[in-house]
Amino acid sequence: MAILRPFLAYRPPPADAVRVASPPYDVINTAEARALAAGNPASFLHVSRPEIDLPEGTDDHDDAVYRKGMENLATLIEQHALVQDPEPHLYLYAQKMGAHRQTGVVACASVAEYVADTIKKHEKTRADKEDDRTRHIEELGAHDEPVFLTYRADRGIDSLVADAVTAPPIYDFTTADGVEHRLWVLGRELTRDLEERFESVPTLYVADGHHRSAAAARVHQKLRGDGGQHDVFLAVVFPHDQMKILPYNRVVRDLEGRSVAALVERLKATLDLEPAANGAAAAPTGPKQFGIYLGGQWYRATARKGSFDAKDPVASLDCSICQDQILGPIFGVQDPRRDKHVDFVGGIRGIPELEKRVDSGDFTVALHLYPTQIEELFAVSDAGLLMPPKSTWFEPKLRSGLFVHTF
Repeated sequence: MAILRPFLAYRPPPADAVRVASPPYDVINTAEARALAAGNPASFLHVSRPEIDLPEGTDDHDDAVYRKGMENLATLIEQHALVQDPEPHLYLYAQKMGAHRQTGVVACASVAEYVADTIKKHEKTRADKEDDRTRHIEELGAHDEPVFLTYRADRGIDSLVADAVTAPPIYDFTTADGVEHRLWVLGRELTRDLEERFESVPTLYVADGHHRSAAAARVHQKLRGDGGQHDVFLAVVFPHDQMKILPYNRVVRDLEGRSVAALVERLKATLDLEPAANGAAAAPTGPKQFGIYLGGQWYRATARKGSFDAKDPVASLDCSICQDQILGPIFGVQDPRRDKHVDFVGGIRGIPELEKRVDSGDFTVALHLYPTQIEELFAVSDAGLLMPPKSTWFEPKLRSGLFVHTF
């Protein structure tokens, strides 16, 4: 049973939506956020990245940062850049990136279901990031950025959504990255029908936003008993057959200072390796393949049959094979969550970014992975297991500021 609740959203007036909407806090750094929000006091980055309004060099976890986020949210509400709906609703949020389209239900999901693992996870959280999001949510008294959830597609839900999007959306705008965004406010009858239909969905899965959902559970545990509406967290819920997962690539430094020829021989000892004409030719076209870039040359690599446990839903992931056969034994990366000589590059940045990171001398090798499939995410989550860090990169990203849930 999946519990999705309507809520009293604070959201921008339609004319202001494109000015308020901003990338999620965790896909840009402080400098990028400062540049994006420059000259735009309505940008939601003033809430999600409040350090941009404090002196440069301010520690991201300083008390002043969390206070500033709370103040900036209050300011957006006072200046009517965010206005609360008079009654609770479910909403539909649709995005179009190139030929890809996805439409999700905007709702409050249940903390109790998250704790009971009816909402399943696939990623281990980091304590410092969880602490940060807990403090941020608690200080705001709001869930300001939604968690990205998915479920196995349901024809009944598909039908209700298809009918709803025939009406004109309340928002319809395109952001600078070329992604189209639309939002519908659902009436009472459709809200009730969707609530009831989701009750037959057995499981929801966290696709993106593990730290936000974990933080929401911690805030609820701390504040429970005071009558607040903090027993939920803000989410957008998409059917699995609309998910677009891009590769989450790796770049790594060779701390031993080995020559290109030596590294190629070491890689050949583990993988089937052959030169490729360029990055596009090296890009994996199926699972268990890797594009490898070093010394200005691309290679196409394939994991050898029997070198991994094909029956293990975690060990058989491409990102696990990359860790177990390349990053760990060849480059000494034992803890990719904390190791400073490995970095992760979202697939949206493309092959040129991988080449740039290596050609600059900052890293020695780039690893282009085949994207994790949604069925693999389900298999790992259903088995109660966890994926390695940075296993999935979902696109398009949900814009922040289009709906906020206060408690």
